[in-house]
Amino acid sequence: MKNSSWTLWSLTALTLLGYFPAVHAADGPPNVVVIITDDQGWGDLSLHGNTNISTPNIDALAEAGAQFDRFYVSPVCAPTRASLLTGRYHPSTGVVGVSRGQERMNLDEVTFADLFKAAGYATGGFGKWHNGSQYPYHPNGRGFDEFYGFTCGHWANYFDTLVDHNGQEVRGEGYLTDEFTERAMKFIDANKDHPFLCYVAYNTPHTPFQVPDEFFDRVKARGLTMFNRDKMRERDIDTISALAMCENIDWNVGRILNKLEEDKIAENTIVVYMSDNGPNTWRWNGGMKGKKGAVDEGGIRSPFFVRWPGHIAPGTKNDRIAAHIDVLPTLVDLTGIDVSKSDKTPKPLDGVSLKPLLMGDSQDWPDRMLFSNFRGRSSVRTQQYRADAKTLFDMQDDPGQTNNLAKDKKQVHRELAAALKKWNAQWSDTSPRSADQRPYPVGARPTPPTMLPVQDGQFHGKRLRYSAPPPNASWMDGWTNRADYPYWEIDVIHPGRYEAILKYTCAEDAVGTELELSFRESLVKGRISEAYDPPLIDSPDRAERKESYEKPFKRMTLGEIDLKKGRGTLKLKALNQPGEEIIDLRAIELRQIDK
Repeated sequence: MKNSSWTLWSLTALTLLGYFPAVHAADGPPNVVVIITDDQGWGDLSLHGNTNISTPNIDALAEAGAQFDRFYVSPVCAPTRASLLTGRYHPSTGVVGVSRGQERMNLDEVTFADLFKAAGYATGGFGKWHNGSQYPYHPNGRGFDEFYGFTCGHWANYFDTLVDHNGQEVRGEGYLTDEFTERAMKFIDANKDHPFLCYVAYNTPHTPFQVPDEFFDRVKARGLTMFNRDKMRERDIDTISALAMCENIDWNVGRILNKLEEDKIAENTIVVYMSDNGPNTWRWNGGMKGKKGAVDEGGIRSPFFVRWPGHIAPGTKNDRIAAHIDVLPTLVDLTGIDVSKSDKTPKPLDGVSLKPLLMGDSQDWPDRMLFSNFRGRSSVRTQQYRADAKTLFDMQDDPGQTNNLAKDKKQVHRELAAALKKWNAQWSDTSPRSADQRPYPVGARPTPPTMLPVQDGQFHGKRLRYSAPPPNASWMDGWTNRADYPYWEIDVIHPGRYEAILKYTCAEDAVGTELELSFRESLVKGRISEAYDPPLIDSPDRAERKESYEKPFKRMTLGEIDLKKGRGTLKLKALNQPGEEIIDLRAIELRQIDK
């Protein structure tokens, strides 16, 4: 089905706002580079007045194009990414959390990669995905021809670690942020004579706090002179670590910009830069209230810069409110791609094109409301106010949200609270749950195999647990009771015979444990024949972590199992227990044999 309704909606909206798709020069459609960072706050740039940090490349990028001073995202990562990719508020895409399946975008959502790929662009994604792991939730199923990175919410180690390359597990080399940049530059090189969309999703400064010595030593030597407004909550080592990671990002952004110059395509490339939420620790952030996870200004205000030489004037500054939902329609409008070429059914967009603001025309820009929601907390932002059910703040006079005006401006608060309540009512059936009930697709493509990590499963029994409170990049331990077991709700897309592979560790006394994997009436049994109990991989953390550490796991073929088409529960049970503990489990891999 062609996207005629999306096209009609788009053209109508664009016409009402008084603008039309861009007309391009003879050098062809512009390339697009979208850079998003992970847990970098608005204040983590020297451009924004933070003397604790030096970010000359990002600052120069901002000054060479347009800067949005009031740009908003979601309080945490996966929701922001869903809105960025689709132009829609995250609850409508099915994303209501950050792990255990809640991070997945519904499969009928249309991403900007889908649209650009259909329009003839080469599409590449590099870095953290965090919107689903199993194909077609995987980036390769969401419009990206090339993907190199990881698909879950965070990673356990940032040096020489395992990553995903188009669905295959491979060993990376060096520091992840540097490597993602290398891969992005190779993609740019390979497509410099062809229009491309390059999505660079850096995984830093998200914890664990790991960064090469060069950057850490430089920030530490400089010292801290600016602090969070609540200094007692700030830990200097966390701030130094996060800012060092941001300086590494800046160096890598410079490498990408230099690559565009080297390939002589900078003039015909749109570059977007933003973050996914507020800072992940208490550090200087312009005196704003809140950090990552909060629906206050400090939790959702993000840097947002757009450079397009010859089209967007250097030094363009705008204070109109805008958001992540606006990026997709803006890119469509700037590039003039034909969205009707996409085979995917259109969805109504929540965002609008920012092209007039990018071109310096804000005279007739309409007032609007921007909404934010996460785990029962929500707020609404207008050009002047931020409100929730109980508070109202004048963000022009009180950007730090210190004076609640709900009682003084009752009518204003009543209207905004009512609008927020109405908006929230749409999402009554998408509130966070302990685990998402949508099944995980198995065998949606013959290769590579389907990986089912324990973070995507559920536990039967009270003793099973993740290796750390955040489930992402963790493993299952505590399997000391044979009555307990992990399970996954799956949907077999292509029926057939599958090789079942475990990624496990166990002590010597667990040798001889017999395991059974079952799906509906099919099952396969296998026996642990070899102990494998390696130490944790050394992690060069700069500060303490909450996440799991990384450890190696042994691959063992349990056997072959027939999987019939359709939904059901995949269970892994222990049939005996020779030792104190059964196994630690990282994932089950299902590899289709009869393709």
